[in-house]
Amino acid sequence: MKRAIPIIIEKDETGYYVIECPLFSGCYTQGKTIKEAQANFKEVLDLVLEEPSNREIWNNYHPLSVTLKSV
Repeated sequence: MKRAIPIIIEKDETGYYVIECPLFSGCYTQGKTIKEAQANFKEVLDLVLEEPSNREIWNNYHPLSVTLKSV
C-alpha cells in the first residue's frame, strides 16, 4: 500500500506500543517495539480492507493535511 494512512501510536502502561487507525472501527494492534507494532498493523489493515464498507472509506479518503494535538 503506497498511500499514507493516519495512525496513532501510544506506549501503554505495560510498555507495549499500541497503534490505532481512526478511519476504521476496531483497527488497532500492538507490539513490544514500534517496528513490531507497525508490522502487525499492516496485517490488521489488510484484513480491515477486505470489508467493502472499509474499502469505500479508504477509497474516499483524500485529506489535504492531518494534524494531531494532545490537550
